[in-house]
Amino acid sequence: MKRRNFIQKSALTTGAISLASSLAYANSMNQKPKVHKYNLKYAPHLGMFKNLAGEDPIDQLNFMADQGYTAFEDNEMRKRPIELQEKMAKTMKERGLEMGVFVAHEIHWKTPNLASGDKTKRAEFLNDIKNSITVAKRVNAKWMTVVPGHLDLKLKMGYQTANVIESLRQASALLEPHNIAMVLEPLNFRDHPGLFLTDSPQAYEICRAVDSPSCKILFDIYHQQIQEGNLIPNMEASWSEIAYIQIGDNPGRKEPTTGEINYGNVFKWIHEQGYDGILGMEHGNSREGKEGQLAVIEAYKKVDSFK
Repeated sequence: MKRRNFIQKSALTTGAISLASSLAYANSMNQKPKVHKYNLKYAPHLGMFKNLAGEDPIDQLNFMADQGYTAFEDNEMRKRPIELQEKMAKTMKERGLEMGVFVAHEIHWKTPNLASGDKTKRAEFLNDIKNSITVAKRVNAKWMTVVPGHLDLKLKMGYQTANVIESLRQASALLEPHNIAMVLEPLNFRDHPGLFLTDSPQAYEICRAVDSPSCKILFDIYHQQIQEGNLIPNMEASWSEIAYIQIGDNPGRKEPTTGEINYGNVFKWIHEQGYDGILGMEHGNSREGKEGQLAVIEAYKKVDSFK
């Protein structure tokens, strides 16, 4: 066995033994194990710990809270049965989990949507926003993700930008009375070619033009490492408009420590800004099964260990 693989496997085995020992000791003393306290609000998603917690969404939420996580995000929340939404909201409230983003509307990945200025498509978008407000209230969400969709190659960029801004202004008017914000997510050219919104300066410009507390930036570190790099300076430049952050290492879009991003330094900088928002763990696990899920937990403890 290669030395690197041996060390990694040994570390994971040690972590698993430590976790099991803590649980056994706590049970023997009729006490709950000590919950790890993170510096920032990292938010897992359903499926990330299913081998450790089980398939049931409520069991997974309880497991997240038991591990010390204080937030949760769920892109698919809008499409889940109302009964499940209510059960999840109740569990999150009881366990101190803050609800993060869910996707607010149907995203047009291949055809122009908001950039086109088409009034029918704008009306569909605004109707989705109205329906998502109801969902947000049900699950106590403060943020919802918006992706303006594909470029309209028949229009100059200035016209497309004006069309997007007008749609977002109308959406903001719906959201503001409820103190809910849509967060615009720029996506990278490699995974999502042809989309209108790709860069943090572009998202910053649009948010400044919309000029609403209900229209802010979702800065996805994985996407922006690919798209523009220079992570900390770009976050600093657009910081006044950033309301939500998501995580994924590059390459691979897996947990921190598996790629090239120095997440320890990035998280330290975010913490130094006084950021009290959520950091969504929107990535896969680098390894399968329980071992891989334990690796995610240990990775976050490592990169969050700054002082």
